[in-house]
Amino acid sequence: MMKKVMIVEDEELILQGIRNIIDWEALGLDVVHMAHDGMEALELWEKEPVHIVVTDISMPEMDGLILLRKIREMDEQVRFIILTGYDEFSYAREAVRLDVENYILKPVNEEELERQLRETVQKLEEMDKEKIRYIDEKTEWMHFLNGKPAADELGKTEPEEKEYQKFAEALGIIKAGANFYAAVMRWNMDGLKENKIADVIVDLKQENGLELVHLPPDNLLMVLEAGDMGEEQVQEYFQDLQNRIESRYNLMTFVCVGPSIQRIEQLPKAYRSAKKLQKYLVIEGYGSCISQRQIHDRKTEAISMDEARLRKFILKKEKESAIRYIEDLLINNIQKDADAGSLYQIAVKIAMLLQDMKKEYKLESCRFHDLSELMEAIFGADDIYGIKTAFVSEITEIIECMHEENSQYTPVVRQIIAEVQKNYREDMNLKTLAYKYHMNASYLGQLFQKEVGCSFAQYLSNTKNGIAKELILNTNMKINDIARQVGYPDTSYFYRKFKQCYGVSPASLREMKKY
Repeated sequence: MMKKVMIVEDEELILQGIRNIIDWEALGLDVVHMAHDGMEALELWEKEPVHIVVTDISMPEMDGLILLRKIREMDEQVRFIILTGYDEFSYAREAVRLDVENYILKPVNEEELERQLRETVQKLEEMDKEKIRYIDEKTEWMHFLNGKPAADELGKTEPEEKEYQKFAEALGIIKAGANFYAAVMRWNMDGLKENKIADVIVDLKQENGLELVHLPPDNLLMVLEAGDMGEEQVQEYFQDLQNRIESRYNLMTFVCVGPSIQRIEQLPKAYRSAKKLQKYLVIEGYGSCISQRQIHDRKTEAISMDEARLRKFILKKEKESAIRYIEDLLINNIQKDADAGSLYQIAVKIAMLLQDMKKEYKLESCRFHDLSELMEAIFGADDIYGIKTAFVSEITEIIECMHEENSQYTPVVRQIIAEVQKNYREDMNLKTLAYKYHMNASYLGQLFQKEVGCSFAQYLSNTKNGIAKELILNTNMKINDIARQVGYPDTSYFYRKFKQCYGVSPASLREMKKY
């Protein structure tokens, strides 16, 4: 692949001369930008980044060294060749400090520039190969840690013993009877630069008895030879390590300590145990270090949510009251020593209630997250406040959308809605209801559709499914029994209608409850 080049020189004659004295294509290079000062060069680079920048130092608006620093802030892989007519040590020293390829004096020597360009291309190719090796290595580790042995170049799995030996040697887990612990450090990626991660890893590699595997983008596997340390002492060790790293690098981390191991074969299971603890980040927050011992006795306790109260706040468009209630549920009722499942259970209930309201009041035309997107935001949040933010955004959209809707029903439609809420288990249809209320069935159907926003059949289905959803989340009833309870004698039909309503099957929703 051709490497892209930008030439930056404020004198047009020199700029064109550099462009024309080199056979760029023969070197595998393509000059995509020519700029007359640093500001113009930066604007061009932001539109289309390049691999190599050949630039003068002394230019108006922005000089070459400032340009170098600004581009390096965005991409540390870019290579620079500096051109200048000033043979001053201070420039050369600054250029070297900023890791340029070379510092060439004007007038530019064609052979010297070509040699530097060849060496720069070679360095870029080596960096590309190193990146590929790095990706391959991480892929092998992820296969191993997830219980899938790596494959050789022919695609055949290596003998298991050989695979284990390779990873054991990489981590130093070769001492018979030795005691090891696996921990996973996760860091907050917001505003974090790759060079800071590299600095942290280099620092941690100085620790005696500690081996590391970087699992991009935000996880670091740490394997400690613990000697005669117990689990509590090991957790204290990692807590101290975490405190030093956070204070030294101004970094936010979360550390999970897995169980002890004696053999490399036990590492994947220990790693997965540590990873499972990461769900406690939403409760514990960054800066915490937890272990299985610490959370072993925590129990998932159901948190009572008054759905009618939250629904009332939203329907009355009392945004602040609704937000305060959400905050009370998620923050004030969740204890520091709670099981993460308590938080996720209440979050799923809130999400399902909001989904019900959007369907009931036909608010799908507004800009909402669908249920799967909202669930992804919940389970992907770093802390409780992230989950709260997702709900606040959704509730705000619902209330704003409701301002545009007419939710006032005529008396007959209110009577039908009340009857559905009371007798949803029965075989109801619009024809019998029209006869009961002395109305034309076609006209009643049109009136109901206009005021409620969906057909009578759809409203009845939504009501049944809403009650079924509550039974799935709040009871241990079998799904077949729930189907019959809400008036679906055919379970397969119930599954189909429920998934149409909520986007997930009844069984999948019950699995979500386990969080």
